[in-house]
Amino acid sequence: MKNKKLNIYLTFLLGFQILFVQIISKYPSIIEKYYSNGLYLFISTFLRILLGWIPFSFGDLLIFILFFLFLRFIYRFIKTKFKNGLDKLVQLLAVLSLLYGCFYWFWGFNYFREPLAKNLGLNQQKYTTAQLTKVTKKVVAKLNSIHFEITENDTLIVKNPYTQKEMYIKSVVGYNNLAKQYPQLSYNYTSVKSSLMSVLQSYNKTSGYFNPITGEAQVNDMIPKTGFPITICHEIAHQIGFAAENEANFIGYLAVISNDDVYFKYAGYRMAFSYLISELRKRDTTVSKEVILSTNKGVLKDFTASATFWDQYQTPIEPIIKKIYNYYLKANKQDKGIESYNYVVDLIISYENHTRHSELVSESHHNELHYAKLK
Repeated sequence: MKNKKLNIYLTFLLGFQILFVQIISKYPSIIEKYYSNGLYLFISTFLRILLGWIPFSFGDLLIFILFFLFLRFIYRFIKTKFKNGLDKLVQLLAVLSLLYGCFYWFWGFNYFREPLAKNLGLNQQKYTTAQLTKVTKKVVAKLNSIHFEITENDTLIVKNPYTQKEMYIKSVVGYNNLAKQYPQLSYNYTSVKSSLMSVLQSYNKTSGYFNPITGEAQVNDMIPKTGFPITICHEIAHQIGFAAENEANFIGYLAVISNDDVYFKYAGYRMAFSYLISELRKRDTTVSKEVILSTNKGVLKDFTASATFWDQYQTPIEPIIKKIYNYYLKANKQDKGIESYNYVVDLIISYENHTRHSELVSESHHNELHYAKLK
């Protein structure tokens, strides 16, 4: 009887929770102050300390258990010829209520926080094609330079020498360096693991995912190693409270290029190039072709190898999975859905403009001091 009453209470609570989420999502300043920079810091730290030491993905194991219990629930419901249908429905809604609450209180409210550009003091505006071209060429120059530093031959493909565990450890170095410039992006108590569902992730075309219930960052351990560092740092960005995909992409980018390791820097500029050239191709095909021709052949071979890897996991249900995820993102204030990943370009260009402006101000200040000494 107690369980039945509890299920009824939780079912009614689900409705109130949905209403509360809809209301609180309209107040990003409150979310930013009291949740993202308050309650969430304690929750996320606690979860990483609690589960980070476990060598396997506890979150994946939890998903397996929940999926098994759901199948058993359906099987028993059919076996009993749908008896006590209302009670079973209430029981199912009660479980959904618990999961819904855990999702938002453990992490999901971060979807509604203030924009990252404001958090980092970046002036994010609509960029021109000229600005896009300039930044793309700058990134290609850095990418070519790092590629040649690694291979000493612009036609050779980069081969990352590290194990996955070594990269999990090295990823923290980038965040430590990044935190010197942006303390709000600091990361403590590592909880990054290889997913137990890597094969499934490969078929649904995901490099990694963050489990909001357990606070673990999961990485598909089957993906090409050249892209491994950026995937790790992307998922860590989710761990520290940045839910929007374009923002997690950008923070991951900053973390890898801030790393002391050249293979991490390569992964960062490689990722930035892929998004920048994609946008440039939409605006000016002639210039985009020129930029691609200026890119080291070894880098282009790397992208071809990556595309070949993903092509072997084509599946007819992929469009369905994408649509479901698209609806999920839109339901959490990411109006562009899956396309929101691509909006990292806005942040990269804003950051480059901000960095350039800071350099000019610093140079001007230095010249003023030098002139004052001469006087």
